[in-house]
This record gives sequence, structure tokens and C-alpha cells, in this order.
Amino acid sequence: MTSFTEQQLLRYARQIVLPEIGGIGQARLLAARVLVVGAGGLGSPLLLYLAAAGIGRLGIVDHDRVDLTNLHRQILHASDRVGEAKTASAAATLQAINPEIEVVQHPVRLDPANARQLVAAYDLVADGSDNFATRDAVHAACLAEGKTLISAAVQGLDGQLATFKAHLGPPHPCYRCLFPEAPPRGLIPSCAEGGVLGPVAGVLGCQQAIEVIKELMELGDSLSGSLLLYDGAGPTLRRIALPRRPDCHHCSTWG
Repeated sequence: MTSFTEQQLLRYARQIVLPEIGGIGQARLLAARVLVVGAGGLGSPLLLYLAAAGIGRLGIVDHDRVDLTNLHRQILHASDRVGEAKTASAAATLQAINPEIEVVQHPVRLDPANARQLVAAYDLVADGSDNFATRDAVHAACLAEGKTLISAAVQGLDGQLATFKAHLGPPHPCYRCLFPEAPPRGLIPSCAEGGVLGPVAGVLGCQQAIEVIKELMELGDSLSGSLLLYDGAGPTLRRIALPRRPDCHHCSTWG
């Protein structure tokens, strides 16, 4: 028998009433541990909705500090927090939204040396970082630790989203099935160079939050094996197949 406090029944009433969630599902969310890499444009809406949904423990990895140029899209942060560590700013916002959850700050740069230790403490990982090296390190750690990864990226008016769980074996692809090699330096402009429309990051971050909840609940159709492409200028949202490459040496040992 799932039991909630009166406060929890009120806070999550509109989720618990959903037949796809119910009391058992809400209890599962409250027990879940999710690591979010990046408290920026994608991490902001993602973390806000996961906190509001009642994810019991949210870990935030970000080594950066709030900058004025962040604020048009990184809605976790406010003008009076410029210069503050992003993890601290994010934690303050999330605890104000839902003081019942636990927020764990990891104010470090995620790299191959610390990725596995960070990932191992959580049930699922959501990556909203802005460079290939970090995304690749997160993915490698998730593969090694057997964790599902939900990865999103945005640039300009476009975005993409995918779920990776190649640790389960075929037919699930890995991140390197999508990007076999690191892109040449300078090929993909940074946010500072190419720009990004804030609401586009909002769309992808919100969609990422939905996929996190779906995976935790084992609900609906997983995005594993697919790539979701968003074109804000269209607007269009397309889902295309992302097959597992038989010659991919990154996931070939799994299954």
C-alpha cells in the first residue's frame, strides 16, 4: 500500500490521478535518483519539471558560474545570481519549487576521470551539456555502469533528442552509432558563436523531462533506436530511425 503525506497528495494530485502514473508511479518517482549534466539552457527546464514532478533525488553537474549572457535561455537563474555557481543557483530555485526533494550539487567539470563515479550513484542520466567531449564521457560512463542516458542538444532554432541504452544489447544503439568520430574542431559552432533561441532549448528540455519520466516509469514507447529532430522555424518534429551499427566497437561488447 503506497502512502503519502497530505502535502504530497495535494502537490502531486494532478499526476496521481493520471492512469499512467497513479499512486504506485508517483512513489516510484519519489524514490528515483536522476543525474542531470548541465544546468544551462536544456538543464533549466529539465530540472524544473523533474523537481516539480517529485523526482526524489536530483544531482546537478556543472562547473560554471551564472553569466548575464545565460539568462535569456537558462531560466533556472536570475539576474541577482550572476557570478554565482550554477549548481548553487539551480539548487536554490529547485528547493523553492519543491522543498521535499533532495538536490545534490556536483560543481565539477565532468570528464572521463570522474564520470563513472558520478553516474554510478544515480538510476538514470540526462545530458544537456554543450560539447562533444562531455557528451562522449557521459555516454561512456553510462555504458560502463549500465545506466540509461537521455541526451539532448540545441543550436540556433534546431534541436535533437535521443535515448541510449546500448548496455541492454541489440537492437539498442549507442551514442557512437550516431557519431562514430568526434567532429573536427570548429565544425560545430559553440552557443557563443552560433547562438540559440531560448524557447528552442525550452522545447527540448521539456521533451527530455518527459522521456526521463517515461523511462523511470517504463511508460510508452522508448526513444531508444530513434532520433527526435526539432526544427523551430518550421515548426516540425520528426522521429527518424537510429539503428545500431554492427561495426560500432563502442557498443559491440554489450549483448
